[in-house]
Amino acid sequence: MNKVLLFNPKSANAKYRIPNSIMNIAASIEGMYEWVIVDGNREADPYAAMAKYLATGDYPYIGFTVMPGPQLKQAIPLAKKIKANFPGTTMIWGGYFPSNHYKVVIESDYVDFAINGPGDHAFPALINALENHTPYELIKNLVYRTGDTIVKNAKEDLIEQDTLNPLPYDKLDQLYYMEKYLGKTYLGNRTIAYHSSIGCPFTCSFCAVVPIYEARWKAKSAQLVYNDIKYLKDKWGADAIEFHDNNFFVSEKRTNEFSQLIKKENMTWWGEGRIDTIDKYKDESIALLRESGCKMIFFGAETGNDKILKQMDKGGTQSGEQIARFAERMKKFDIIPEYSFVLGMPAPTPEEVMEQIEFDINFIKKIKSINPEAEIIIYTYSPVPSEGSELYKQVLANGFEFPQKLEDWIEPIWEKFDLRKNPLTPWLTPEMILKIRNFETVLNGYYPTVSDIRLNQVKRKLVKFVSGLRYNTGFYQYPYEIKLLHRLWKYRQPEIQGF
Repeated sequence: MNKVLLFNPKSANAKYRIPNSIMNIAASIEGMYEWVIVDGNREADPYAAMAKYLATGDYPYIGFTVMPGPQLKQAIPLAKKIKANFPGTTMIWGGYFPSNHYKVVIESDYVDFAINGPGDHAFPALINALENHTPYELIKNLVYRTGDTIVKNAKEDLIEQDTLNPLPYDKLDQLYYMEKYLGKTYLGNRTIAYHSSIGCPFTCSFCAVVPIYEARWKAKSAQLVYNDIKYLKDKWGADAIEFHDNNFFVSEKRTNEFSQLIKKENMTWWGEGRIDTIDKYKDESIALLRESGCKMIFFGAETGNDKILKQMDKGGTQSGEQIARFAERMKKFDIIPEYSFVLGMPAPTPEEVMEQIEFDINFIKKIKSINPEAEIIIYTYSPVPSEGSELYKQVLANGFEFPQKLEDWIEPIWEKFDLRKNPLTPWLTPEMILKIRNFETVLNGYYPTVSDIRLNQVKRKLVKFVSGLRYNTGFYQYPYEIKLLHRLWKYRQPEIQGF
């Protein structure tokens, strides 16, 4: 029987994480087809590793998982090279990038199929169809080309997560030692990455999750999550967890059940949630989070401007007043709120765009005055193809266009777009981008992130001292001395490099 090669393109320079996305696909075909994983994070020459398998003739199917940014940078040239040297290979892409940009992916001459959303059912169904020469036109979540026409099949309902096969950690360990996936971070010495749910029940029009999951959310049970983590702890010594869910905290009941289960394991953990969701939690629930080892929670604050929150279609009940009040509330529980802000939204005039930027710079400083321990992550708004949303209509009306060729996405300017640092949006002038970046530099100098474990107290005090006059007077221009210290010390920015 034919075999399947699965590829996880490089996404980090160090501190690798368990490749959960491609592991889900491996789990979906476990017991049906033999498979191997090539991890671009762990291979000096990933093409050579893949070519070794492909040259046997046993692996006609190859699946890529592709996130925007670093993974895309490696995925595109390797996919082209594989298709040129092994033209009989059927190439299938899944992940956030092909889900959001399926048209440009399928219009390339080297990707045969794309999975639009979860591939737990679609991927094995496609392999079965190709193996048995049966139709694949009704396979949900599948995108492909027929002649000059791109066909996008219907979306599948989200799968009950407890019904899925367990991730094949032991098989991964045979390919790559699992110990190297458990890195030292701010959270612990042996940190694991884990997904306990998929999707999010909200429709924020700036978020790449929305077009894929369409305001849907499904989660594993607290017991199953605990069982998996306990296994990783007992077998490989895991002592901390990064939950990479889009929204871990949707259900207070599930969160409480997990917290009760995990607290006896003495592990620390981090996850992502919404301010207006957790603000509805009882005090006892938030106290239990801390007792269970929750050290920090990532929140999409986005902006303190209620008008912009509405423009973003943030939904729920979040407001600037609530963002500030919640930062105060979290202090008594000793949980660090990690607030992300999205600056540079479109507006009718350049003056209004700049006013919005200046408003949020002042609002961020207000949050730090309320809770100095609050972490601040700053992104520049980068459009996502949320077709039909009012925000996306504004984006197109302002003249923004995505690249028309897949190869264009790995040009340096578009790589920065994917990292939300230089969005190439017509309404943002160089002066505006510079203002955001300079403020970010000064902020990171005066309040260096706690997650950079390489910064000792001497370095923290020095960079805070150097940045103090700028931060307190609002003089952010030309912060070269702070940039120099950050470069010398290889300052870690969580929004780009994680913990």
